[in-house]
Amino acid sequence: MDQKVLDAQKWVNATYANVAGYQACPETGQTGWSTMHALTMGLQHELGISPVVASFGPGTLAKLQAIGDIGFGWNANSNIVRIIQHGLFCKGYWGANGFGEYGAVTTEAVKLMRDDMGLPDGGAGTAGGQITPALFKCVLNMDAYVRVVGGTDEVRSIQRWLNGRYWQKSAFGIGPCDGIYSRDVQKALMTGLQYELGLAAPNGNFGPATQAALRTQNLGLGNSGVLVQMFSAACVFNSPVPSGTSAAGTPTTWRSTFNDTLVEWVKIFQRFSKLPDSGRADYQTWAQLLVSMGDADRPATGSDTRWEITPARARYMRDNGYQVVGRYLYDPPGSTLDKEIKPGELETIFGAGMKVFPIYQDNARQLSDFTYTMGYQHALNAHSLAVGYGFNRGTTIYFSVDYDATQDEIDSAVVPYFHGVAAGLAYNGKRYIHGVYGSRNVCTNVTKQTGARYSFVSGMSYGFSGNLGFPIPANWSFNQIKEIDITNGSDHFQLDRDIISGADPGQSSVNRTAGPADGFISYLTRLLAIAREYGKGNPNQLVMEYVRHISYGGGDWDFLIGGYDGDFVNFANGKGMWVMEGFKDPYTGYELGAEHLMASANGHFVAWKPSNPRSVNEGDVAGWGGDLLTFYADWRHAVETYPSGYAFAMAKLAKVGVASSFGFNDLIEDADAWLLADAVRNQGKDIVTAVTDLYNGGGGLRRFQRFWDGRFNGNAEDAKFLAHNILTAADDKEVVAAQLGLVTVRGGIKTLPAMLSYDDLQRLEQGFVDTLLARTGQESRMAATYRKNHDTYLRAARSRAQARAHKE
Repeated sequence: MDQKVLDAQKWVNATYANVAGYQACPETGQTGWSTMHALTMGLQHELGISPVVASFGPGTLAKLQAIGDIGFGWNANSNIVRIIQHGLFCKGYWGANGFGEYGAVTTEAVKLMRDDMGLPDGGAGTAGGQITPALFKCVLNMDAYVRVVGGTDEVRSIQRWLNGRYWQKSAFGIGPCDGIYSRDVQKALMTGLQYELGLAAPNGNFGPATQAALRTQNLGLGNSGVLVQMFSAACVFNSPVPSGTSAAGTPTTWRSTFNDTLVEWVKIFQRFSKLPDSGRADYQTWAQLLVSMGDADRPATGSDTRWEITPARARYMRDNGYQVVGRYLYDPPGSTLDKEIKPGELETIFGAGMKVFPIYQDNARQLSDFTYTMGYQHALNAHSLAVGYGFNRGTTIYFSVDYDATQDEIDSAVVPYFHGVAAGLAYNGKRYIHGVYGSRNVCTNVTKQTGARYSFVSGMSYGFSGNLGFPIPANWSFNQIKEIDITNGSDHFQLDRDIISGADPGQSSVNRTAGPADGFISYLTRLLAIAREYGKGNPNQLVMEYVRHISYGGGDWDFLIGGYDGDFVNFANGKGMWVMEGFKDPYTGYELGAEHLMASANGHFVAWKPSNPRSVNEGDVAGWGGDLLTFYADWRHAVETYPSGYAFAMAKLAKVGVASSFGFNDLIEDADAWLLADAVRNQGKDIVTAVTDLYNGGGGLRRFQRFWDGRFNGNAEDAKFLAHNILTAADDKEVVAAQLGLVTVRGGIKTLPAMLSYDDLQRLEQGFVDTLLARTGQESRMAATYRKNHDTYLRAARSRAQARAHKE
C-alpha cells in the first residue's frame, strides 16, 4: 500500500461521490485503472461535463484545450491542480501534497515525467514544467514512463525517441516508455513512419497509401537516416529472432546506419519469416515487421478452407503451387457451413500430391465458448473424429480461437480451455497433440502456458488487438494472410492463403501404425543388442554412454559421472552404429535431444539420489540441477531487466517458445532422464523396455507428476531445499565444481549463488518450484498472485520505485 495513493483515492471519492455518473474507486492504496478513471471523472466535473464517464475522450480533451497549458502559479481551479498532483503521485512522481497550488514541487515533478517520456521539460526554472492537454491525459492513464519488469532499455530508447520527435503532431499520441513492445508502441511507430513518408493523413494504419509509399523505400547496406532508424526500430520490436525453443535467439540493436550487422540480422529474420533473404529493407520485409499478415499478396504454398476439396479443386490448387491444406474435423450443430472433411476427401488431397492439417472448431467466436470443461469435451470429440478419419499418431490438431480475445480473456478462459484440451487428449493416451489457431497473442500465451506444439496464426486479421504489438510466435507453422475467391470454370470456392514455416509439414497419409518415437526405440534396440554382444560392463549403461559420448563425454563429464567405455564405442561403430541426435516426443510433439536425455539418465544411473531427501549430488548436476545453474547465470545477466529471480523464472523457465538455457524441452528431458534411470536401476527394466514404456506405453502422460513425486518427494518445501542446495551446497566436490564451472567459467558470472542474499536467491528457487508445480497441474498462492497482478501491480510498483529513486 502506498499512503499517497490512498490519500488520492480518499480525496477523489469524498469530493465527487454525489456527482452524476461518478464511479468510486477502491481505497486500497494501490494504483490502477479504477483510480485513474475516478480522477478523470473528477476532472470532467470540474470542466463542466455531466454526467461524467470513466473515459478520457475527445470531449474532455477539447475542454482542456480551451483552458490551455497549466503551469507554475496557475490558480484558476485548485481542484484541477489537486487532480494533477494526485495523478502524479499515482504514477510515482512527487507532485506536492495535494494542496491545489501549482508550485515548484509540482513543476519539478512534471519536468521529471516529461524527461522520462522523452519530451523537452517545458523551459528553465519555474517557467517550465507545464501540463499541456495531451500531457494531462498521460497523467491520468496507467502508462509507465520508466522501464518496468520485462522491459528493455533498447525498446525504451525508441519509445522516448518517438515521443520526443512526434509528440506535437496531431495524429500522434504520447506513448509509454516502459521498455515493452506493445500495441501502442506499434501504432506510434507506424504513425511516425507515415509522417516521414509524407502521407497527408497519418492514422497508424497499414493502408494502401502506406503500402504504396513503403514500396519505394528499398533500403540496404550503407543507407542512413530517419527511415533506417524506423526500420531498425521495427527490427528491435521483432527481436530476438527465435532459433529454437531453448536457444537464445538472435537480437539486434537500434541504429541509424544500415551496417553489416543489421544486414545479417535481417537475413536471419527473413529466413525465419520465409522471405527471400536479401538482407535489405524491401517492401515484403517492411510489411512483415509492421503487420501480422505481412505482404498479403506474396506467394503462398499453404491454405485452409471450409470448402470440400474435390478432385477438380485439388488439381487447381496443386497446379497453382499449394502444397498443404487445412480442413475441419467438425461442423457444430446448427451450422450452415458444411465444413467438415467429406468421405474420400483425404484420399483426393493425397492423390493430388498435397498434405493436410486438421482443424477443430466448435463455435469459438466469443468468451462464453471457452471453459476448461468445453476444452476437455472438445478434445474428446476431436480425438474420436480424428481416429475416424485415420489420422496418424502424433498429428497436431489445431483448436481454434476465432475472435479477438483480450489478455484478460486469454488468462481467464482461453488458457483454461486449452488446459482442458490437453487433458482430454491425454485421457485418450495423447494419440494427438494440440496446436492453437488464433491471434499472435493468443498463440503465444496458449503455447507458453499449455505447451501447444504449433501455432496457426490468424495473421490476416491484422486489426485484432492480439496481432498488434506482438511478434509472430516462435512455433508458428502456418500464417493465414489473405482470403481469396477462386473461380475455376463453373466452380467457385473460397480459400485462405497461408504461409508455411515447414515446422508442421502436415499429413501425407492416414492409418499409419508407426509412432513418433518408434525410430528411437528401434535404434536403442539395435544398440542394446550390440552392448550385450560386447560382453563386458552393464549393457544399459553402455547404451547411455554411447549416445552421450560425443556431446557429453570427456573432460567435465568424466569428472562428474565417470568416463565412457571407449572400446565399446569403437565396437559399436564397427557394427555401423551412430549417435542419434533426437526424436519427437509423442506426448508433446517437441523434438527431444537424445544425447542430453541419455547423459542425464546416465548421471542419475551412476549417482542415484542421496538417502537424505534434501541433499543433492552429481547425478542431479547431470540433469535438472545443471540446467538450474545455467539458468541462474541467465538471470544474473538479465538482472537489470528482471531484478526479481521469481519474475525471471515466471517469464523464462521451461516456457515454450521463450529464449532460455532451461527451456521446455530441457525440463522434459530432465524429467524423462530421471524416470528412465529409475526404471533401469530400481525396477529391473532394460533401457529399451524403459524407453518403450515411457514413450509408447503411456508412461510419459504423467511424467512431470512422477518426476515431482520421485525426485522432489512431492513436497514444495523439499523441492525448494533441493534447489537451494544445488545452487549453494559446499559439501560435495562435484556440485561445487559445477557451480563454479557453469556459473562463472561458462556463464561468465562472478557472483556465485551463495554470494547473494537469502531473499534474492529464494525468489529464483521459488520460481523453479512453482514452475514444477505448474507442470503437475498445481499452482502456489504466490504464483496465482503473480499471474493475477503482474501486468498492473508490477508495472505500477516498478514505475513508482524508479521514479522516486530518480528524484532522489
